[in-house]
Amino acid sequence: MKKTLLIMAAGIGSRFGGSVKQIEPIGPNGEIIIHYSIFDALKAGFDKIVFVIRKDIEADFKKLVENNLTKNVKLEYVIQDINDIPKPYKVGERTKPWGTAQAVLACKNTINEPFAVINADDFYGKESFEIASNYLEKLEKKEDRVGLLSFKIQNTLSENGGVTRGIVRLKDSNQVSGIDETSNIIKKDNLPFIEDENKYIDGETPVSMNFWCLHQNIFDDLEKAFPQFLSELEVGDLKKEFLLPIEIDKLLKKDKIKIDLLTSNEKWFGVTFKEDISTAKTNIKLAVESGKYPKNLF
Repeated sequence: MKKTLLIMAAGIGSRFGGSVKQIEPIGPNGEIIIHYSIFDALKAGFDKIVFVIRKDIEADFKKLVENNLTKNVKLEYVIQDINDIPKPYKVGERTKPWGTAQAVLACKNTINEPFAVINADDFYGKESFEIASNYLEKLEKKEDRVGLLSFKIQNTLSENGGVTRGIVRLKDSNQVSGIDETSNIIKKDNLPFIEDENKYIDGETPVSMNFWCLHQNIFDDLEKAFPQFLSELEVGDLKKEFLLPIEIDKLLKKDKIKIDLLTSNEKWFGVTFKEDISTAKTNIKLAVESGKYPKNLF
């Protein structure tokens, strides 16, 4: 069966260069995090890569990504347009993008098969894509299921400051009952510590890093939900976003879906802080030296 990886990249800054931490080179040949996600996804059996981007970064983004890829990697690009909203709603003075659920919805005419969704600026690792690929094989005939690829919280912390993570609540060992967005989580005494609540939490606690495995019927659900979201916006609200985790949670509460917990043992890393770039480069250097990744990815 066909499997697609949807990479959300519309949030990348419009001015490329050293000031945009999400696209800093971390590999030996100038590769960015996106290239390692593509490499791992293709090895795991994904056969199509779809990027959601904004029109103002399209040319520079394509050049950046395709510079380190061979021509046989199938890429497609979808534009997330702030003006792409149903009538009679209007954008008005808003300039902020509508959020991750609209980013996914923008792909409704491009993706016709089960697919995975990830962030462009997060490193998820080989095992994560293998787990997702295997799950999508089963998802084709299970339209009421969603897979949440989770990580152990101890594997997602930054050495450089507090982070926000979606702490997963479970009905049982593999069924998700909800996700609690929790901010200011730091590493203290080598353990996860929630500063706002002044408490430690178990390092094995699963957290969401926005890696979802979805059936293509999610597009119908999001298409119905978007007008409802727009109708509930208060006049002058220019920042509220139509977010994928929130919309999935609403479907869960309505008993329209079940969320299966998938757990990766990979050590996630990203670039929450500028200082994280050095850590990312070191992690990739060690992975190349150990043979986990070739020096030349493609």
